[in-house]
Amino acid sequence: MNHLATDRVLETPALDVAGIRAQFPILERQVHGRPLIYFDNAATSQTPLCVIDTFRDYYSRYNANIHRGLHTLADEATAAYEATRETVRAFLNAADRREIVFTRGTTEAINLVANSWGRANLQPGDEVLVSLLEHHSNIVPWQLLADQLGIVVKVIPVDERGVLDLDAYRALFNERTRLVAVNHVSNAFGTINPVRELATIAHGHGARILIDGAQATPHQTVDVRDIDADFYAFSGHKVYGPTGAGVLYGKAELLEAMPPWQGGGEMIKSVSFDVPTTFADIPHKFEAGTPAIAEVIALGVALDWVSDVGLARIGTWEAELLARATAGVSRIDGLRLLGTAPDKAGVLSFVVDGAHSQDIALLIDQLGVAIRTGNHCAQPLLARFGVDATCRASFAVYNTPEEVDAFVAALERVIGMVR
Repeated sequence: MNHLATDRVLETPALDVAGIRAQFPILERQVHGRPLIYFDNAATSQTPLCVIDTFRDYYSRYNANIHRGLHTLADEATAAYEATRETVRAFLNAADRREIVFTRGTTEAINLVANSWGRANLQPGDEVLVSLLEHHSNIVPWQLLADQLGIVVKVIPVDERGVLDLDAYRALFNERTRLVAVNHVSNAFGTINPVRELATIAHGHGARILIDGAQATPHQTVDVRDIDADFYAFSGHKVYGPTGAGVLYGKAELLEAMPPWQGGGEMIKSVSFDVPTTFADIPHKFEAGTPAIAEVIALGVALDWVSDVGLARIGTWEAELLARATAGVSRIDGLRLLGTAPDKAGVLSFVVDGAHSQDIALLIDQLGVAIRTGNHCAQPLLARFGVDATCRASFAVYNTPEEVDAFVAALERVIGMVR
């Protein structure tokens, strides 16, 4: 093991990492005859047994549709589903359960805002500010509105470290600026954005702010009232929960004024061919049709699990893993790190001279190490740095210093093979 300066902290962790790992059965498997080292957590985190067991419990004991039935199973399913709404409210410190809308994930949440709030409030020539750090899911919906409504999308630049240029951000505002759409943490680089300051500046110009929190909620405490977010979105599968379940937080007064995005069951009060259809109160106005019931219930279990472990402790542990990995890969000749912000989440993005990122990822998988390669749905950001793909290692609470060292050793071996 390489003994770095971080060992002093890692030797006395506030976490029982071995006990945490024991809750993730997938971590026991082998890949190509080697113990799995899973460093693709920014794409999808693994799932603890308590979340996995939730699905069996739901489907074996109280599988029923929610909100409409009067029988016992329907009551139990509805109660469990709505309990997650309160769990999310507390997790984000929202003021009201009505401000929590369940979606399939961050992408759907952003599209909901674009197609409901955006179409109701944006006029030709109005401007939306989007950062260069954004995932495509927080770029393309606004580009679609630009094509369809004639709005203008302006880009907040970043410096050589992958940090937002705040002076440029301030200079972009004018009387037509209506919305800022920015992520809390960059999925490609791990940059943590100063979202509270961004919100204060936006509100000072009369604009709203939408924050993509998909990469923040697994790593740090989020307080939407402290940030003063108008909208905040995240996905369950990034935060130790299931795929297919996510959240849109919106201030109640904004959600109440927004028209429905999708029509169907549950989102109505009354339907008639003779008089106008009337819609349900928030949040149900935005939850048309049968939802992903088991997934939402499991999301609540995942958020409880994260809260029990402690987001502050998770963030501290992951920061030490990131520091160890950064020091390790920095010793490799020809390796260049992308995204060197002083305030980062546990994401390590890099390229290697003379080696394609896809080759590195395929070969390191043969050594049991799972990393991500490609453009990370952040093509404009990577183009800014003159690359079309990077390798990305990303860390979670169940990862260990030993895994980091094994990753660095495997990376050195693979690079020696491909160059």
